[in-house]
Amino acid sequence: MTNPIALQSQLSSAGKAAATASLNGASHQSQPQPRDGQTWSPSSWTTKPIKQDAIYDDRKQVEKSLAKLERLPPIVTPTEIVRLKNSLRDVALGKAFLLQGGDCAELFDYCEENAIESKVKLLLQMSLVLIWGANKPVVRIARMAGQYAKPRSSPTEIIDGKELPSFRGDILNGFDIDERKLEPSRLVDAYFHSASTLNFLRASLSSGLADLHRPLDWGLGHVQDPELQAKYSKTVDSITDSLSFMRTVGADIASKALETVDLYTSHEGLLLEYEQSLTRRLRDPANASKPSTSEDQKSWYDTSAHFVWIGDRTRQIDGAHIEFFRGISNPIGIKVGPTTSSSDLLTLLRTLNPSVEIGKITLITRYGSSKVRSLLPQHIRTVENSEYARSVVWQCDPMHGNTRSTSTGIKTRQFSDILSELQDCLAIHKEEGSYLGGVHLELTGDAVTECTGGSEGLGEDDLSLNYTSFCDPRLNEKQALELAFLIAGHLRERN
Repeated sequence: MTNPIALQSQLSSAGKAAATASLNGASHQSQPQPRDGQTWSPSSWTTKPIKQDAIYDDRKQVEKSLAKLERLPPIVTPTEIVRLKNSLRDVALGKAFLLQGGDCAELFDYCEENAIESKVKLLLQMSLVLIWGANKPVVRIARMAGQYAKPRSSPTEIIDGKELPSFRGDILNGFDIDERKLEPSRLVDAYFHSASTLNFLRASLSSGLADLHRPLDWGLGHVQDPELQAKYSKTVDSITDSLSFMRTVGADIASKALETVDLYTSHEGLLLEYEQSLTRRLRDPANASKPSTSEDQKSWYDTSAHFVWIGDRTRQIDGAHIEFFRGISNPIGIKVGPTTSSSDLLTLLRTLNPSVEIGKITLITRYGSSKVRSLLPQHIRTVENSEYARSVVWQCDPMHGNTRSTSTGIKTRQFSDILSELQDCLAIHKEEGSYLGGVHLELTGDAVTECTGGSEGLGEDDLSLNYTSFCDPRLNEKQALELAFLIAGHLRERN
């Protein structure tokens, strides 16, 4: 596979300025229409203008893949989705903390034992630290088992003087230059890679990967910094001592609950044809014991993942993505950035959560370290002074607003910028009397060199050592764990 850092350095400004018709407002082609102009259906989004659309050469093959997806079983269940909604309700009410993280662009190649385990172990390590810091339960959501589509600013780019389609994620095309044509069969490939990843994830957790009775089995891998290891070991020792005390005094009756954790999956709901094909009208878990099979006891669930979010490029009020998301019962994330007006923010909440269900919506703020102070307070006041006060989950994404390019054209993020935005978010929420309920991070369990800074002092010259991301730069294990300790320290001081 082509080296991503080599291709990044070859991109020209001409490629970035290429025509953006298919990404920025193409009307959808030959899709089934909704039953009427008012009633929602999984296909009603096809009547709306769409951004980031996928235009295939062979529509017949697309329909074949979509028909296959519609016959396949759900990847996740309504029971799991509702359990996550209940947990996010606790986050919105300030009773829990949300940790969400994983790859920027998940590849099919990441559907492999070591790759899955390394990310899961990192999220477990981070959540252990956050439990210690926040003194609250931690809700864990992985950007995993479906994060295969990526929005792009341009449909094409210039590589070695040749204009090529941009890489838009494995669900659409390949990163190698000879795989850039959109391929309909990848839709079905995405399903099976998602299902296989989630199957292994479930099996690993049920087999004791997350057993808190033996947290020292979670190896730190390549993290060799003595100070960081000492902090982690101190936290683990504290929890181990507490568990030992519980067993000694006979308070370990519920110890089975400590042997595993809930880990939910998420991705950006970008490719609506795929999401529609996996959206099913299923019985609500609350009605499971009732004999009736009437439609009023069912709801629409997007069974591609437990949690799906709307990106910064696709949250147009009258657009296709908002139309699709307003009808599903999953918990929903909305990226909120510098281009989000306060009036639009309220309209989005009223459209996507008209019943003001607590925890239904997670507002994922991503401003950039230089803008968070000027933008976040007003957004908080807009929401907290409305009927949605204390109903949303406020989550900080300190990654996406802090992406920059080096002098040689390599995308990176500075650890100090990430930390600065996160610290400002924590401080601003405290000042405004609201609750920052979580963080949203792009990270990997591997020893990559994609973000500069951190305690290991990575510089721009170090990026080429192990830059493997095929889209945006990620925190490596050491940087991510270090960030968890910094968050935990702040939360512990606040408590």
